[in-house]
Formats: sequence, C-alpha cells, structure tokens
Amino acid sequence: MRMTDIQHCEIRPGRLVEWTLDPAAAATAKGLPEDSRPPAYIQESHLRTSRSVREDGLFVPTWIGVCFDLPGRADLNVLQDALRVWTLRHETLRSGFTWSGPPDDEIVRFTLDSEDVRLHREEIGDFTDETALATHLQNRFDTVADALRWPNFIYAAVVRDDSTSVYMAFDHSNVDAYSLQNIPVALHELHAAVAAGRPLEQEPVASYVDFCQAERTDADKIEDSHDIVARWREFIKNCEGQLPNFPVDLGLDPKGELPPQRALCGPLVDADDAAAFEAHCRPYGGSLVGVLAATALIVHEIDGEPVLRTVVPFHTRATSRWSDSVGWYVGGAPVEIPLTEVRDFHGMLENARAALHANRRLARTPLERVLRLLGTDFRPTSPDLYSLVSFLDARDIPGSERWDELKVYGLVRVSYGDRVCVWVNRLHEGLWFACRYPDTDIAHKNLSLYAARLREVITSVARQGYTPA
Repeated sequence: MRMTDIQHCEIRPGRLVEWTLDPAAAATAKGLPEDSRPPAYIQESHLRTSRSVREDGLFVPTWIGVCFDLPGRADLNVLQDALRVWTLRHETLRSGFTWSGPPDDEIVRFTLDSEDVRLHREEIGDFTDETALATHLQNRFDTVADALRWPNFIYAAVVRDDSTSVYMAFDHSNVDAYSLQNIPVALHELHAAVAAGRPLEQEPVASYVDFCQAERTDADKIEDSHDIVARWREFIKNCEGQLPNFPVDLGLDPKGELPPQRALCGPLVDADDAAAFEAHCRPYGGSLVGVLAATALIVHEIDGEPVLRTVVPFHTRATSRWSDSVGWYVGGAPVEIPLTEVRDFHGMLENARAALHANRRLARTPLERVLRLLGTDFRPTSPDLYSLVSFLDARDIPGSERWDELKVYGLVRVSYGDRVCVWVNRLHEGLWFACRYPDTDIAHKNLSLYAARLREVITSVARQGYTPA
C-alpha cells in the first residue's frame, strides 16, 4: 500500500458525506459494565503516551487510515449498510477504554453489544477545492479518531458522478497497516453484495480484543530474569539509556519543545528493479535484510555512526486465526548492525541477517511489558517511543494488483514528534518509500539524502550487483 499523508493521496472534489457512531449508541457505552479483557500492552502504552503528551499542552493526533475508490456515484444507503456490516465484524471498533482514576490509574475496557451499533450519516456539502477538502478531512479525523475519546473512528465519502472516494480513519489503538490493507477489497465485496441484494455469507472474524487478553496473559509470564529482558536491557544501555532515534543528525534541540513533523513519500524503484533487488538479497533473507543493509551503509556515510541501532516492526499474527482480524498486531525487535568493519553491501547483508536472526523473536513479547520489568521510567514525551525501519511486502494482499487503479492509499498523520519512522512497502508496481521525521532543516537535508541514496543503492544492486562508491 502506498503510505502517505492526506494531502498527497489524489484528493478530488465532490460532495462530502460522513459517518460516525450514532450518538445514542455511543451514549449506551457509558452505562456498560467492565469488560474483563484488558488492553494490549501496546494499546495501554499508546493511551498513556497520548495522555502524557496532552498534559504537556500539545495535541498530537495519532490516527491512521485508508482511502480508495468505488465505481460511479455510490448509493449512500448501500454504502452505509456495507460500512456497518464491516464495522460489526471487528469487535475492537466497538470496544473502548475508561480510566479508573487515582490511586490505581488503571485503564478499564468496555465493549458495546453488536445490536447497539448504528452509524450516523451527515451530508457535509460540496467541495470544489482539493486543499480545502483535505484540510476539512484532516481536522475531522483529528477530532473524532482521537486516542483519548470514544468512539474513535470515522468514515467519509466524496461522491462524484464517475466515482466515489471512501476515507476511513481510526485511532492507531484499533488498527495496524496490515488491517488497513485488507479494507479496500473487503468493502468492495460488501458494497457489491449489498447493492445486488445478495446474502452476506462471511466466516466470523477472530476478535482483536480476545487477542489482547491472550497476549497479555503470555507476556505477564515473562520475568526480569528472562533472556528477552536481558537483551532489551543491553540494547537500551547501548543506546545511552534511551530507545533509539535514527542515527543521523536531526537538528533537534534537546531542551526544546516537541517539533512539528514533515513527510517524505513516493515511489522508490519500479517493479523490475524491486524484483532484481529481492533476488539478490534472497540468499540473506530477502528485501527486508537488503533495506536494513542499505540503511546501515547510508547512515554510516552521512554521519559516520559505528553501529546502526533501530527497531524493526513485525506482525504478531502468529496463527491464521488472526489473519483477517482488525487490530494492532505489531511488536518490535531491537536491531544492532555493526558498520565499521564492513564497507561493501554483501558484508552488510551478512551483518543485517545476523542481527535479525538473533533478535526477531523478541518482537513477540510486548516492549511495554519489558520496560516495566526493567524498571526504567520512560515518561513518554513523543507519540513514537523509538525510530523504526519497516518493510512490508503487500503483493499477496487480496486485490492489491488493483490498488493503483482504485487509488488506494494508506494514510499516516504527520503532526509532532522527534523520531524518524521509515516505511518501505513492496507493491506490484515496485517499492514505495514513506518517512515521517522532525521538520528541521538538518533533518530535511539528511532524510532527503537518505531517501536518494537508498534509491541509488537499491538500483545499483538490482542492475549491477554491487553498491556504488
């Protein structure tokens, strides 16, 4: 999926319609009993971080979303029915949290019954200017898909005679990138079935809320003597007592306020170069290893760092039961790649493969559980706990071959933060690059250089089998 911010997802004018959870349904949640299933550790960390940053006086939106086209002028009743059916399939969307208050300050779950879920539709009006439409959508998503409110999702459609663009935004606590990638084909199928009056025969989807409980139960079995905790302790020590940032100069003021962010998104290389790069890296583990190796070489060029330390996200959908479930199924693995004794790409591939092989299993244990066991007080001041380098091959996602035709984009909110998040996605069209970074002159120079050099390295490896000097 092409990841970008909302200003760069081919927004076109039209008549805007929005759907949120019906206010009466939302009011029902206030009297619900406690749901004994706890939040996932990653959800709890996300909520506490959002509250901490808000208490520091800064509103930092954390929603992510997806947009795609439907053919022709959509029948709003049909589209609403399809959206409701899809929403009901994913329990996390009707499950929220409250705070118990002092002294325990616990996060308590509640879950709305399926029969109480109703969508409220509002026709906003006609937009003739793309910029005004993008600004309106972003402001609405910021307000509704907010970590510290519930419900925290919103759907929208921009209706035109020739096509209808659908936008869906969720607070990150409910979804991950893999969840977003499955939405376009699911909504297309539901919309077509409702429009044709066909019965909606679908297998039940496993609940992310159940996964939260199971994962937390397993994570709570880990004690501070476990080797996973020891490895994270060593990694954080090597990062001078912090979780890592991207190892180039970002022009940050250590005593300054949280800076605004900037996005850098676009195609990296075409399908032929992506395939050749993958083939070259396959003996070492594939394109993820290749992207990490290239990143290591480049950051050493830029700032002379002796080691690349970063976190690599992996999905935690360990069994097929969770494959179609919407939720935040992500863990992080700490990766350290030594740079000083290696100067060529093949040597760096070896180092990157060894680093991933040694640490990938750590992603199955929530970092937030590990931090508690370490006793380290990471008072969150930024929505991103660490910088990351992510790779995802989306070509097996149903319908992904039509993403370009259907104008499918994954949407990330670019707001405030002092970390760098890099996403490289393999699409049928090639490799897509997206990056969110602090908006400083130095960071812009270095991240632009990183993106340009990453393209050069991948292209050179694909076409010549070696890294340019």
